[in-house]
Amino acid sequence: MTHITGKYHFIGIGGIGMSGLAKLLIRSGSAVTGSDLEETEVVVNLRNMGADIKIAHSAENIALPVQAVVISAAIKESNPELIYARQNGCKVYKYAEMLGAMMDEYDGIAVSGTHGKSTTSGWLAHLLTAASQGPNFIVGADVAQLGDSSGTGPGKSFIAEACEYDRSFLNISPKIAVILNIDHDHLDYYKDINDIIDAFTEFASGSKDGGLVIANGQDRNVAALLKRLPEGLKTQTFGMDWNCDISAHNIDIVDGLYHFDVYLGGQLLGRTKISLPGEHNIMNSLAVISAAIASGATANAVLNLLDGFTGIDRRLMFKAEQDGITILDDYAHHPTEIRASLGAIRQKYKPNRILCIFQPHQYSRTRFLLDDFAESFKLADITIVPDIYFVRDTAAMRKEVNSEVLVERIRGNGCQALFIKNFDSICQYLKTIVKTGDLIVTMGAGDIWKVADEYIQWLRTDS
Repeated sequence: MTHITGKYHFIGIGGIGMSGLAKLLIRSGSAVTGSDLEETEVVVNLRNMGADIKIAHSAENIALPVQAVVISAAIKESNPELIYARQNGCKVYKYAEMLGAMMDEYDGIAVSGTHGKSTTSGWLAHLLTAASQGPNFIVGADVAQLGDSSGTGPGKSFIAEACEYDRSFLNISPKIAVILNIDHDHLDYYKDINDIIDAFTEFASGSKDGGLVIANGQDRNVAALLKRLPEGLKTQTFGMDWNCDISAHNIDIVDGLYHFDVYLGGQLLGRTKISLPGEHNIMNSLAVISAAIASGATANAVLNLLDGFTGIDRRLMFKAEQDGITILDDYAHHPTEIRASLGAIRQKYKPNRILCIFQPHQYSRTRFLLDDFAESFKLADITIVPDIYFVRDTAAMRKEVNSEVLVERIRGNGCQALFIKNFDSICQYLKTIVKTGDLIVTMGAGDIWKVADEYIQWLRTDS
């Protein structure tokens, strides 16, 4: 990474991706300064690594000269630091542009898809680390087993998530492009599913010469993409179908978890197992196996090490078990993810009842996918919905849908659901209704995890 080593200033350094980039630059010998609106644990950790970070945005935070200024997706042109940087002719990178520039220094492995990016990229980073491949990585969530959401190693690979929102993944030109799935999402940005498929096709087509596209062989939208790729671009499909290049068969469930045989090109590689529940994680594991072998790990090592990965922050995360009550937290915020998570919970924990506390993420996503959301809670016994957590929504969007509308739609499908506006009231309700044998899962991409933490604290002090 020698030719991009230097001094960098990050505006909005506290986010998971931005902080990951900053850490990689620091570990590679660069000087990093930055700013953020809050004094968070992430900011403190970066300072401890040597970064000079100011709280609040001000032009005075940038000490020239700098090699480049890196901005998060949330930074607007009116930001005083960005204005100062542009006035002084500084090179400005968006997060995705800087990620692309750094990935060009390595054999990039970019993990894309509507669902499963963080789990799959974290799993791949963990496996290649365990296989002594020494990968570099940036994952969109903390990986407890790796001690961070990002890391550097002596190896030639660089694993990162490739996000489709705003077509930001088009800034990345990987050696290996992984496509986990393509689903309806970000419809505040994309016109329709064809527009989304077009973006993923452009991303895959931008792989480096001699590169590889690893793609879900059972996803009909990915199938449409595969037909559009340029001739000569090597592909490898994965799935639970013999038509896929790499596939899982003879699947057994032992103690709630999967064991299966892996075939490559019709030839048995061996039997393996995974520690994550849910059929969707068989698919994620096949993508991991394919990418790990393509990047130099032996098939034997990959199959032996696969079950060593136990997951990432906020993905079917076990929080507590007290008085026969189990509490989990999960990031699912799309109907497909909700169905997969609830199915995996039923499979692994076999609770008497599932109480799902779902915080919708963004008014636009809730409105565009309202009917799908209403269908997705059928495996929950009771669904509790607080107010919608919003990030990019306009005032007009916020008038068009609300949590009460979603609750009525869920009830319309014959499911028990109720709207409880705030977190304190939800905790009070849980205190009156939860019984031994129940499982509570807080679910969503916002701050709903706070309900789980508050309820656990009450449960422990009340016992």
